[in-house]
Amino acid sequence: MIAKTLAALAVALGIAFSAVPAAAQDAALTPKQAEAVKKVVREYLMEHPEVLGEALEALREKMRAQAESDARKMMEARKDEIFKSPDDPVIGNPKGDLTIVEFFDYNCGFCKQAYDSVQEAVKADGKVKVVLKELPILGPDSIVAARVALVAKAQGQAKYEDVHRAFMKFRGRLDEKAIFRLAGEAGLNVEQLKKDINGADIDRQIKKISDLARSLEISGTPTFIIGDRIISSALDQATLKQLMDAARRSAANKG
Repeated sequence: MIAKTLAALAVALGIAFSAVPAAAQDAALTPKQAEAVKKVVREYLMEHPEVLGEALEALREKMRAQAESDARKMMEARKDEIFKSPDDPVIGNPKGDLTIVEFFDYNCGFCKQAYDSVQEAVKADGKVKVVLKELPILGPDSIVAARVALVAKAQGQAKYEDVHRAFMKFRGRLDEKAIFRLAGEAGLNVEQLKKDINGADIDRQIKKISDLARSLEISGTPTFIIGDRIISSALDQATLKQLMDAARRSAANKG
């Protein structure tokens, strides 16, 4: 907040500085001139305090636009890793005309809230591919759950979907006891599972997704990538459909 206020003052200073004669602007200000500028700035802000609010709003908009631009550039640079990584679990239609990417954590209440919306939207549309990226940021239990799910994925698509559904439908916090119980109920060999979750391949996959999220400045879950937009929110089905339609329109216009 302090940085933003200083930026706003800089805007105001620019306005005030324009009142200084051009010749004075071309040379370094003397102490007396500097004091005069400060006085002009103070008087201007006292008479027009709304300038600070306007400047802050302009700064926020500029920062938002810059962040979106930077994110789009990074998405373009890493698009294969985002949308086409063979290591990522996929649900929906693998040959769909639209790909949605979701970064999630099994202990994230908002991720669980969004789960049904994603499932229903995918089923209703029929032409959506959903790439799931395990981003366990909510503690050690989340990491264990992500590892278990990735081991299940290595054992087959059906096993992964069963485990993913069980974890997302579980109400309350997933701890190790609940994680392994649910995995066993989904048909996994729990004793073998406990050995496999510490494999090097699982380590690499989780680190790769974490690094990707960091490069895209994704720090919370759920976060969706739909078209060229990054949305950090638990989306309901209607909003998800609107975003899907917009992404298709955008793709068609670019095509």
